[in-house]
Amino acid sequence: GDRFDYGGHGQEVQVEHIKAYVCKPPASVDKAVIVIHDIFGWQLPNTRYMADMLAANGYIAICPDFFAGREAWKPSDDWSKFDDWLKTRDARKINKEADAVLKYLKEQCGAKKLGIIGFCWGGVAVHHLMMTYSELKAGVSLYGLIKDSDDVSNLLNPTFFIFAEKDDFIPLHQITLLEQKLKNNCKVDFEVKIYPGQTHGFVHRRREDINPQDKPYIEEGRKDMVNWLNKYI
Repeated sequence: GDRFDYGGHGQEVQVEHIKAYVCKPPASVDKAVIVIHDIFGWQLPNTRYMADMLAANGYIAICPDFFAGREAWKPSDDWSKFDDWLKTRDARKINKEADAVLKYLKEQCGAKKLGIIGFCWGGVAVHHLMMTYSELKAGVSLYGLIKDSDDVSNLLNPTFFIFAEKDDFIPLHQITLLEQKLKNNCKVDFEVKIYPGQTHGFVHRRREDINPQDKPYIEEGRKDMVNWLNKYI
């Protein structure tokens, strides 16, 4: 994808043991969305751009460092070591960080209605948190990796799954299998949507000016994400 050249409108804060980027709308609101970063970490300008977009849509947006101070992946890193790197950053072992962020949103920001979105690694984190925390009223997982053995049918609240048709990391058969499991077992609203011709990371790691042919899908993905949050939060 493309790295955005973007500064951000928000500010960095300390939330217990982790840092976080926070952006608030101009008017006081009681709705908040946790934005979970991909492997490139909480400081990636692209992810902050998405947080700011949510703030522009009337949400307190917080993007915490779910790696808790450990190094984010860099595009220049050796991909042969990626699996070892990933083992120390389990997207399903983030409850301590999630607890701290939820407390901060409620106590420091006055948030009463909470949602969550996540990209790639963060998409997997969304699967986990939406099965763990009932106070998260809506979730959007963007190209969160799934294995055939994964079952996220125990979602506690409505969750939207965004996938790319030409994703090198998520084969279409896994998406079909996920949808089938959800149809059979899921008790809450869900939607699985595949965006034609798109590749991994298209919603937040593609620039419309560089990829004009992808622009309609980038915009559609972002609009769908906001609409889902608006519907359930």
